[in-house]
Amino acid sequence: MSDVTTPKVAKTDAEWREELTPEQYYILRQAGTERAFTGPFWNSHEKGIYSCAGCGEDLFVSDTKFDSGCGWPSYFEAVKPDAVKELRDTTHGMVRTEVRCANCNGHLGHVFPDGPPPTGLRYCINGHAMNFTPLK
Repeated sequence: MSDVTTPKVAKTDAEWREELTPEQYYILRQAGTERAFTGPFWNSHEKGIYSCAGCGEDLFVSDTKFDSGCGWPSYFEAVKPDAVKELRDTTHGMVRTEVRCANCNGHLGHVFPDGPPPTGLRYCINGHAMNFTPLK
């Protein structure tokens, strides 16, 4: 896991509030979580690329998406190793691994070691933290 570093995309809180929807701001900038089975993409099966709603950086590809049954979009790997960064999260009385966009430091969700092969990982990501571009 990496330490928090200066993001490549840095904006003021006012700029983030102006550019993001209330749901996106709550998740990306305040480390919030949408309720299970309510956000976009949890049940999407289209082919394409999922990118950060904060900065547009590519995060996940649909070929790595799987139905984990948890109510959030789940992926077994990021589009590239340095697309996301992982941080120790001890909030809410748990020890978890938080996932953030490596480009803008936006909170995306968490990663768990109970995913399918080949990685065994489950990136459990808030749908409102992402945008989707279908493959043409």
